[in-house]
Amino acid sequence: MEDTSLFNKMMLNLRSTCRYYTGFPKDLGPSKVLHFTSEHDFVRLLHHGHPMVVAFTIKCNLTKRLDKVLEEAAAEFYPHVKFMRVECPKYPGFCITRQKTEYPFIEIFHSPEQAVNQGKVVDPNTTKYSVKVLPFNYDLSVYGFREIFKRHGIQSSDPN
Repeated sequence: MEDTSLFNKMMLNLRSTCRYYTGFPKDLGPSKVLHFTSEHDFVRLLHHGHPMVVAFTIKCNLTKRLDKVLEEAAAEFYPHVKFMRVECPKYPGFCITRQKTEYPFIEIFHSPEQAVNQGKVVDPNTTKYSVKVLPFNYDLSVYGFREIFKRHGIQSSDPN
């Protein structure tokens, strides 16, 4: 009887201390993955200054796994990094501008800066921004997101 309680204590301790234990379902709370509704809302979110991970998806088996990874990563990096999912069949115009042919794919948008007017006459009421876009070609996991953020100097947590 004591062995069982000792084993249960060990498993509870493992589950509470090990960040990368994947054999036990995690309670992530409400979804922190944003759903794309319009380009205007997308640009507004970019102007808040947070890096955004955008998953361009279609309905397929790989998308189910991607959704789980996005949910876990969004919970891990909230509120420093925003995660968004774009359903390309619903918004083909936005997806076609990315000029990719294989779905799903992920891109990271970060560092919005006001673009410099290069001697061109521009409407003074219009503000142009430039955004750095990184293709995501790392391991499709929270660890992969952490590594790409570290490699490109994207702040994904509180500086302690």
